[in-house]
Amino acid sequence: MALTQQATWEKIKFNEKQLLIKRLGELVDSKRYDNDILKDKLEKTVNLHSIQQTLNIYPAKKKNHIFAYLIEHTYPNGYNGNIRLLTAVDAKNQLLGVRVVAHKETPGLGDKIETRKSNWIKQFKGLSFLNLDKNQWKVKKDGGVFDAFTGATITPRAIVTATSDVLTLLSKTCLINQTGKTCSVR
Repeated sequence: MALTQQATWEKIKFNEKQLLIKRLGELVDSKRYDNDILKDKLEKTVNLHSIQQTLNIYPAKKKNHIFAYLIEHTYPNGYNGNIRLLTAVDAKNQLLGVRVVAHKETPGLGDKIETRKSNWIKQFKGLSFLNLDKNQWKVKKDGGVFDAFTGATITPRAIVTATSDVLTLLSKTCLINQTGKTCSVR
C-alpha cells in the first residue's frame, strides 16, 4: 500500500510540474529566456489579506538579464476554495498574462477562468496600475471594469483581486527587491 501511495504521489507531482511548465510557456515563450526557470525559482513569504503564504517567483532571464517574473500564488476565496495562479509581469510591472494552475471551481460556471473554456483570463495581458487605476481592479458589479460570468461573480472577483494583489506587492517593491521582509496586502 505504501508503494502505491508513493507511486501515486510521484505521478501527481510529475503532472503538476508538467502543467506548470505548460502555463509558464503560455505566458513567456521558452525561446525568449536562456535560464533554467524552474531551477532559478525564488520563494517569498507574503501576507495577503492576513493570510501568510509563500510565493514561487520564477525569473525569466536572457543573457543573465531578468526581463520578466512569473509569480505562482494562491487566492483562497474562489467559490470552491483555493485558486492557484501564475501571473507574469515584465520589468515595468506590466502584465504579460495570468493563467490558472489549479482550481476547484464549478464546471460550466467558474471554470471559465481556464483558457480551454474561454478567453476571459486573457484580458489581463498588457494591464498595469499605470494604465488602469488600482480602484478599477474590480468586477463591474463591484464598481470596477472587469466582466464577471453570468451566475459566477465570485470566481472572476477572486482572479481580479489576486492579480491586483500581485501588482500591489510589486509596486511596493518588497516582492522582488527586498529580502527578509514580509510583504503585505490588506
